[in-house]
Amino acid sequence: MDIEKQFGTAVRKWREKLRISQEDLSKRAGLHRTYVCDVERGARNVSLKNVQKLADALAIPLLTLFADLSEKPDAAPMTADEQVDILLVDDNADDVALTMHAFKNWGISNRIYVVHDGLAALNFLFGTGTFAHRRPNDQPQVILLDMNLPKIDGLEVLRQIKADPRTKSIPVIILTGSKDSRDMTDCRRLGVENYILKPVSFQSFSEVSLRLNLQWALLKAVVSPSQ
Repeated sequence: MDIEKQFGTAVRKWREKLRISQEDLSKRAGLHRTYVCDVERGARNVSLKNVQKLADALAIPLLTLFADLSEKPDAAPMTADEQVDILLVDDNADDVALTMHAFKNWGISNRIYVVHDGLAALNFLFGTGTFAHRRPNDQPQVILLDMNLPKIDGLEVLRQIKADPRTKSIPVIILTGSKDSRDMTDCRRLGVENYILKPVSFQSFSEVSLRLNLQWALLKAVVSPSQ
């Protein structure tokens, strides 16, 4: 597979993983939709400037896109990194993109893995279903959990996390649109660590991290632009 097709495959894979349409991606990148379509088909020799625009629009590090180019064409697609620091569980593509963008802007390079429904979250954590290859001890350091999830709702996901000795000690931070949500009472009863109002910002995440003594969260951060 030539480099244009490999790059196009990487862009399409990440766009679909983040549930972003071609039209939305083109708007975020400031590129014509036909151009993005051609990129994904491998029919464009993309300039470095536009490579960066596409990475920014996907809210992922540029190196992540280039890492995908090194994968063998016949290799099975990577479904999860074994050493994930943050598991983000959210079915809203816009909220996911904003969260990733907030982390990227402040140089946080901790490994983040995103799943879009409650069933996928539980499969990831317990090494079942599509994540049966994962080792039981390879757990994230923290879970960012949205409440309104398809397949299995966030409250049930939280209940199963806290009921299992393999996962009960993992800090869970609830993502919510309102701190007065009726679910928050049940979340606190189940032992949730804290909550963040959506959309997630670097400030809100870092404040919660410090309150929970999760200093690891910023260990890989570069010096912020304001310093």
